[in-house]
Amino acid sequence: MGTIISKENIEVIQQLKKEGKTIVLCHGVFDLVHPGHIIHFQEAKKLGDILVVSVTAAKYVRKGPGRPYFDDEMRLKFLEAIACIDYVMLSEGYTVDDIVEAIKPDFYVKGKEYAKPEDDITGKIDSEADLVRRHGGDIAYTAGQVFSSTRLINHALPVFSPDVKAFMEGFHQEYGMEDMKKYTERMRGLKVLVVGDVIVDEYIFCSVQGLMSKDMGYSARYQDMEQYLGGSLAVARHLASFSDYVTLMGVVGNEENFHSRMLDELSNKMRVDLTYSSQFQTIVKKRYVTLNEKREEVDKIFAVNNLPMPMAIDKEAMDKFKSSLHAAIDSYDAVVLCDFGHGLVDREVMELVQEKSKFLALNCQTNSSNYGKNLITKYRRADVFALDQRELGLAFSEYQGEEKESLLKLAKHFGSCGWLTQGSKGATAVTHGQLRSCPAFTLKVKDTIGAGDAFFAIAGLAAAAGAPIEVGTFLGNVAGALAANIMGNKEAVEKVNVLKYASTLLNI
Repeated sequence: MGTIISKENIEVIQQLKKEGKTIVLCHGVFDLVHPGHIIHFQEAKKLGDILVVSVTAAKYVRKGPGRPYFDDEMRLKFLEAIACIDYVMLSEGYTVDDIVEAIKPDFYVKGKEYAKPEDDITGKIDSEADLVRRHGGDIAYTAGQVFSSTRLINHALPVFSPDVKAFMEGFHQEYGMEDMKKYTERMRGLKVLVVGDVIVDEYIFCSVQGLMSKDMGYSARYQDMEQYLGGSLAVARHLASFSDYVTLMGVVGNEENFHSRMLDELSNKMRVDLTYSSQFQTIVKKRYVTLNEKREEVDKIFAVNNLPMPMAIDKEAMDKFKSSLHAAIDSYDAVVLCDFGHGLVDREVMELVQEKSKFLALNCQTNSSNYGKNLITKYRRADVFALDQRELGLAFSEYQGEEKESLLKLAKHFGSCGWLTQGSKGATAVTHGQLRSCPAFTLKVKDTIGAGDAFFAIAGLAAAAGAPIEVGTFLGNVAGALAANIMGNKEAVEKVNVLKYASTLLNI
């Protein structure tokens, strides 16, 4: 029977190593312990004297919403009860690196499914092996039968809705992980230009105290404030995890604090070709929110937006932006246009992008500042498009319930395919006069802000890479589900996490 230890008393293992004991390390999520794990641990123990098993803490698990199914304490207890394990500990990190650095194992043991680096979705096995060897150890692979915790959990426990299970049963008959890897690899080689409004999302966290004593307004206590890169910046960050060449073009003000934070947070793979204007103030959208800790959700109280008036960008800055766009657009495989209706995308920019883009992915958004004015039908060309239910209804002045007809009409308008995002209902794709629905892949939602942008970014890029509409819809919904469990646009949706969650779903 094992002993649960913390990183604070890891010196117990360090002392055993000094005494000449051979230390063996296994690492994983171990969400559901099964016979394959037992065999894995037994074979690992034969390599040395002391078997240590580290468990990825829940907050670092990237297998999709709702995973791990069992919490940290329960997973540690599962492993503690296994006779061949000597020590169990929680790994507070995305990788096993800190554990390896601390105990310097003689052997780091993985299952045989990791023996081929090309089969490792995370892409970490080579770097993990190198780290172990730098500390004098080596990596080994057990040869026991491979079981899937994910498959067992998906089939035995209420992780997914019946709609998701029914959809995946049909989808898996046509597509598998090899298809996802193939198309995401194609995405990697595309040169992508993102054009659109740069926005800063500011979250002011408050606790609502009640109504003001003399008025009917809310009274709230200030707690904290965070800022995230939103708008076209958020879309570009998602794309930069999939494509090795992403460039963002837009107009921003000269705020030094914003520029320094932007440079700190943007991926090295992402190129920024922004036009700076001393007469323009970067768009800031302030959201006053409360954090419902019990449900792990964000509730919005109200919003205050610092928005330019239409066409408030000075002529000198606009001319410079247009000149840069005109000079660069021909060299990109795909243009991702994020028209948030705040003045950047005027008639001239619209025409330039429609005329010169080799492949155009279009998102034209309606919000409180342009309600009923920034309609997607003002465009005449898009190779793919994405919009939500409200935007579709406004585009054709039609009521809810007429969405199918409106979506078909919009696809005919562009002569292309696209998607209607439907929040908790998932998304509907339209192609060649046919509608194909895909349910939402999560029942757990922290914050809906940014989920639609993540869907659009990945689904649009998949289409640009030649993926069938079904694959784009699937990957877009995976990205949207992950984004719905990120506070605002605090983090980009990473390719490795999309593939991990795709693998989870394909094991239903």
